[in-house]
Amino acid sequence: MTQQDQDYYRFTQLLKKKSGIDLILYKENQMIRRLTNFREKIGFRTFVDFFHAMDKDRTVYDEFLDHMTINVSEFYRNPNRWEYLQNRVIPELLTRANRIKCWSAACSTGEEPYTLSMILSGFLPVRDIQVLATDIDQTAMDKAKEGKYRPSSVKDVPKALLAKHFSMKENLYRISEDLKKCVRFKKQNLLADPFEQGFDLIVCRNVLIYFTEEAKEDLFRKFGQALRKGGYLFVGGTEQIINPGQFQLEPVSTFFYRKI
Repeated sequence: MTQQDQDYYRFTQLLKKKSGIDLILYKENQMIRRLTNFREKIGFRTFVDFFHAMDKDRTVYDEFLDHMTINVSEFYRNPNRWEYLQNRVIPELLTRANRIKCWSAACSTGEEPYTLSMILSGFLPVRDIQVLATDIDQTAMDKAKEGKYRPSSVKDVPKALLAKHFSMKENLYRISEDLKKCVRFKKQNLLADPFEQGFDLIVCRNVLIYFTEEAKEDLFRKFGQALRKGGYLFVGGTEQIINPGQFQLEPVSTFFYRKI
């Protein structure tokens, strides 16, 4: 093992002890490249030096989390997939119950859970909508709670919903207070923390691509266990599941899987 490898391995051990984040479960080359660029940019020669700086300064730690997770999101990302959710999945779920228990996993800055809440508002009173939204990055979730977005983030929101659920101030679109109340934010490490159970719908998109195959399989298994029978898992464009039956799931459409 080279000195550089030893440095990174020691960093992963220290980070796991401090935070519970196990970088060994992330794709190594991708993570090393991303974190090396960030570490050098802010002026640390080794990963161990970088860790000690994070350990002393919460701001550096928050910047690390923000950089590690790549918080890139937008409302109605891949609109045709959200249309399928609206036209097929939600109506089917509502034939079984008058409420839907939903989870937006790795919610980033909130575009996804708010999109889901807007769609649900077409079927249910807002007081009956409750979406759990989780992420490992508290800074991203704090931005989500503020509910302020640039015009580029809302470009795919249907005009009627944009007018209904947003107001514009200082060139930022602001989510209505009613819609904010639909979403419950909670910090969570998907790879380490327990999952709530009994969901009708889990949305987890464009985060699994950063994990190893072993970590992804473990997550698919846990998602399957967290769903009610007949519930749906909605994944991202590069995250199709090979042999979903082993996770108690069956494919029903592109990027949608149902609990068997």
